Amino acid sequence: MITDKLITAAVNLRDGVDPLGDMLVKQGLVDYSYNPLVYAWEPHKAFIKLGGGKGANTLLLGMNPGPHGMGQMGIPFSATSVVRDLLGIKGLEVNQPKKIHPKRPISGLDWHKEEVSGTRIWNVLQEYYGNIDEIFSNVFIVNHCPLMLFNGDRGTNITPDKISGEVVNKLLEICDEHLLRVVEIMDIKRVVGVGKYAEKRALKALKHLDIEITSCWHPSPASPLANRNKGNDWKENIKNVLPKNKDS
Repeated sequence: MITDKLITAAVNLRDGVDPLGDMLVKQGLVDYSYNPLVYAWEPHKAFIKLGGGKGANTLLLGMNPGPHGMGQMGIPFSATSVVRDLLGIKGLEVNQPKKIHPKRPISGLDWHKEEVSGTRIWNVLQEYYGNIDEIFSNVFIVNHCPLMLFNGDRGTNITPDKISGEVVNKLLEICDEHLLRVVEIMDIKRVVGVGKYAEKRALKALKHLDIEITSCWHPSPASPLANRNKGNDWKENIKNVLPKNKDS
């Protein structure tokens, strides 16, 4: 089954990047490394089982977890209400990272704050396609790097493009390999990078494949493009790269 292969690929990614996150901390490149594929494995696995085998040929590719989304729930671009009400994933155990930043606690599926990027992405997908089965028959979502990295007393979220060195290069190599594996397993024809960084990683990882690679604006509330015209311009931007509904 496709979902079994995706789960195996996720296990390999989880176990491959975990020691590298520890090395980033040991080398002082970041202060904390969280791996939600370890402590939020059950929701992540449920997400793959729910959507990975529905026949999508387009992959939406994010960068790495946000502290209110995948960092809590292990699901790419997740937000509490989305996971509970749209995906119907609830009641699953979420454990704790090995070392916890005092400003970045983990509450799992009951996290109190919505991830804005997640609500924007999933609300557009629901508006465009309808129910969850129709969404997953058209698109699936993966984050390139599963690690959530923090620095400083405030727990500033550090994205992988902001650090460099041998360990980071190895981390990105493993993430590229996972992306390639997902594309092969699902027979993906089109990858949409959510933001230019994700598009850049896809172009590097999949350069030998005959597939379309493009991008859309990132929905982060920190992005002026995402907020322009009260978010309506961003909605149009992502809809322009979404595949037409197979069932329409």
